Parts: sequence; structure tokens; C-alpha cells
Amino acid sequence: MPTYVYRREDGTTFETRQRMSDAPLDECPETGQPVERVITGSPGVILDSRDHDAPDDGAANGSCRGPLCGL
Repeated sequence: MPTYVYRREDGTTFETRQRMSDAPLDECPETGQPVERVITGSPGVILDSRDHDAPDDGAANGSCRGPLCGL
């Protein structure tokens, strides 16, 4: 079961484990404040569509745009 981060109306956050099929929370179970789910995680690799047909040497020719360039 994934862990989701929620932000309360006052700016504080909390984590809760929910099934992916569960609806997002509308309010904090502890305080009753309205909450919104916060998107977290790694941005991953950003691909440049202009280099779609380029050979697989993106880091060498400067076309690599993601955090994993050069690996």
C-alpha cells in the first residue's frame, strides 16, 4: 500500500497509507482541517523530442536533459 503526503490548511503535512483505489482525503483525520494531497517523487529523465532519432550518445553531444545524463 502506498504512502501519501497531505498538506493541511495551516501548511503542516502528514503521511498516511492508503490503497491506490481509495479516494483522496478531504480533511485531516486528527484535526478536521481541509487537506490536499501533495505530489512527491523524482522528476525522472526529461527527454528532448528533437533528438528522438539521434544515436544513443545523448550525453556526448549535449542532448541529454535529465538528472541521469552521463551514467
